[in-house]
Amino acid sequence: MKRGTSTSTIYSLLSLRFTRQQSSKLGVDPLSVRFLSSSAKSPGLLNQYKHLVERGELQHDPFQERVASELESLLGRLEQYERDMEEYHVKLANWKQNRENERRRLLMEEAESKQPGDVWTSVNKRRSKLAETLMFRKSSENIEPGVGKWVSYLNRERKLDSLVGRCPSAPHAPRGLYIYGNVGSGKTMLMDMFYNATEGIVKHRQRYHFHEAMLKINEDMHKIWKNQVREKSSQSSISSWIMNLPFDTKVKEWVAAEEKYKQEVQMKNILPAVADKFLVDQQAGQVGASILCFDEIQTVDVFAIVALSGIVSRLLSTGTVLVATSNRAPKDLNQDGMQKDIFQKFVTKLEEHCAFVLIGSEIDYRRFIAQRSFDQMHYFWPSDCTSVGKFEKMWVEITSQLGGQITSETIPVMFGRKLEVSESCNGVARFAFDFLCGQPVGAADYIALAKNYHTVFISDIPTMSMRIRDKARRFITLIDELYNHHCCLFCLAATSIEDLFQGTEEGALFDLESFQFETEAEGGKLRRNVLVEGNVGSVGAPTAIVSMLSGQEEMFAFRRAVSRLIEMQTPLYLKGVRNLHPYFQRREPASLVDSAARFQFQQSS
Repeated sequence: MKRGTSTSTIYSLLSLRFTRQQSSKLGVDPLSVRFLSSSAKSPGLLNQYKHLVERGELQHDPFQERVASELESLLGRLEQYERDMEEYHVKLANWKQNRENERRRLLMEEAESKQPGDVWTSVNKRRSKLAETLMFRKSSENIEPGVGKWVSYLNRERKLDSLVGRCPSAPHAPRGLYIYGNVGSGKTMLMDMFYNATEGIVKHRQRYHFHEAMLKINEDMHKIWKNQVREKSSQSSISSWIMNLPFDTKVKEWVAAEEKYKQEVQMKNILPAVADKFLVDQQAGQVGASILCFDEIQTVDVFAIVALSGIVSRLLSTGTVLVATSNRAPKDLNQDGMQKDIFQKFVTKLEEHCAFVLIGSEIDYRRFIAQRSFDQMHYFWPSDCTSVGKFEKMWVEITSQLGGQITSETIPVMFGRKLEVSESCNGVARFAFDFLCGQPVGAADYIALAKNYHTVFISDIPTMSMRIRDKARRFITLIDELYNHHCCLFCLAATSIEDLFQGTEEGALFDLESFQFETEAEGGKLRRNVLVEGNVGSVGAPTAIVSMLSGQEEMFAFRRAVSRLIEMQTPLYLKGVRNLHPYFQRREPASLVDSAARFQFQQSS
């Protein structure tokens, strides 16, 4: 495979469905398909899809063709929307600057009126102060603490509206898409084709998987919370621009208090602030439209419902275009009925800003590919002497190709955590199942692992049932992240992939760790108290995490994990590791990269 090619689109090919004649030969060039799905000069997303079908590289599916048509239509509307948003952001920046200048001018006028002057000024001020005191005493019974600052703030805002005018109106955003359907039906493939096609059209675009998005939300929440605590600890400090004003100390303190009050009014809760940082880097200095591609939307617990509702609603309200995938229709996401009012507002916002499109196929096309190519060369079972010998031989062969020196190391995890890796060798690591899934680790640890190692060996994988439900959920999350980062995976398991998950009829799983956001450095868990009204408080003790998944939701998760494990054994997936994994995008010694690539790909050819 060619070096230096775009890595984002090959990922989408992993879900492509081949005709029975073509898939048995596996004669498809992934790079040619990548070119068709991401070339900026291609005739259109729908035509790309039809061309792949005509070439026999996809099997025609009317549901997928409909989604491709909808995505192409959205792509066409985005070009004009990007231009409209660029103009809007310029107007908005000018308006904000003018408003801030006028606000400070009004603040200075009020400060001057409070500055001590000549004798007659002082007399008049004392008379005015006496009158104000008398008026205040008459009405103090009906005035709550802080109302004076609130009235002052509102009066200033009204004056600014008349002086500067109202905020410019944002252009109407095109409706996004919410794509839902069965495991392996092509949702992610089509969303990725769309995301790749937006390159060069829309400046601000992000693609998140559910786990990664939840971690980022928690990380941003924590940073904002820490900043607020830091600001409260230094409330007595006065900004340098205020210190340089030609007023006495008391007046400067008044100005500082007014500024602080304005900031408190604007920061009513954390979620809007997180949403503003979630998609666009405000420091980039770029303007334009925003697109969020969100894979596998779930509502696994109260936090997910509140966070997704607050952040996605904020983004949609400010013009972000959403393209999302999920196994469920929006109204069916909340099977357990948690936070019904907040959830319903979330669904209503999605209905307003997105079209809901079902991929109705019941075929899992990952299995379809695997029927023609799956030889289980990376998945060894059962855990007998023969399988153990093959697993150990594969470990020795790969590490020998990469230099043969086995070392231990520590890799950084989000929130200041660390993950110990006892056996590693130039991008290859080995773990026991209980180490990765038998202790309270979660998505943050698995993302760090997947980013640092292109090849992962996992031994002693048991048959999973309700007796080890937490381990099963962690293993599913682990597979999700290894798959999302396109890792090469070797497994030594007690049973076949098809029989790996059992006992789901026994009830719902209760998983306290697989969506955890824990940090030892901060002395506790990061999730803030989620209030009933949907705000996230800026202060307060962190709370424990309780994740509740319905039995049906577990079945989705199990089926997805099995589907992905099967695909991760196929030659097409393995050929993509070299081009897709983050390890190979960093500057590594060419000899090590090439030897790893040669070994893995000769095994898959």
